[in-house]
Amino acid sequence: MTDLQRAWLGVVSADHTQRAVEGGFIQLNHGKRYGVARLRQGDGFVIYSPTEHYREKRPLRAFTALGVVADEAPYQAEPMSMGERGIVQPWRRRIEFLPVHRADVHEVELELTRRPNWGYQLRRGLVPLEPEDFEALREAMSIP
Repeated sequence: MTDLQRAWLGVVSADHTQRAVEGGFIQLNHGKRYGVARLRQGDGFVIYSPTEHYREKRPLRAFTALGVVADEAPYQAEPMSMGERGIVQPWRRRIEFLPVHRADVHEVELELTRRPNWGYQLRRGLVPLEPEDFEALREAMSIP
């Protein structure tokens, strides 16, 4: 992964991240296509989880998964219930997740977190990540 050209950070609760890791996929912004369509095969992908559970108020603030985009284009998954959002057919990307452990946001020095008000941009659900930040997270999160 040292030749990484692009990397991304997706914002997903830790419980939903676990489902994504188990399924080898990512879906963002309630299954909308625009976010996952920005990803390219070979891009690094890190998940930041602000909370343990979706809609929970108690903060987690940890990086919870890391991998590489494994497919060439978004695909639509089977229809599924999104609670109050109804039945949706979400857009996804395949991700080859690496075995990692969580890293608290304060444990790793990143260009991303050096910026003032860096957390505000996370509200978009997907933000570009410097390849050097991806490598720093991969190193910090790797399981020996």
